[in-house]
Order: sequence, then C-alpha cells, then structure tokens
Amino acid sequence: MQQSIIGYHQDEQGDWVADLTCGHGQHVRHHPPFFNRPWVLTADGRERHLGTFLNCKKCEEPADALPPASS
Repeated sequence: MQQSIIGYHQDEQGDWVADLTCGHGQHVRHHPPFFNRPWVLTADGRERHLGTFLNCKKCEEPADALPPASS
C-alpha cells in the first residue's frame, strides 16, 4: 500500500528510517548498487522527499500476521 513520507528518524545503527502516514517506518538506505538513494544522505535531500510515496509492506500483511497492538 502506498504511503507518503512525513518525517525521518535514525535507528540504533544510524540508518535513516522514513516515517510514513500509516504510522509504520521504512528504512531508506543508500547502499549502491542494491539501494541507490543518495538523497537520504543530506538533510536537504530528505526534506525534498517529504511527501514521496513508498510501498508500505507492513500495511499489506494480513491482519492475523501482525502482532497485537500495545495499549
């Protein structure tokens, strides 16, 4: 399911994670030749990609495959 980027944060290893409108996060690494995203390396590049749509794989998982939400 396509979700837009609304922000970013870094994980424990320092890799960038896009915060999506659905509430999920998705890594946006720049590791050529597998992942070619040089824009993630600069604040300006990340800012320019706010609103970009990414395919959220977590949103596509069947509901019974997801862990229960914590309250």
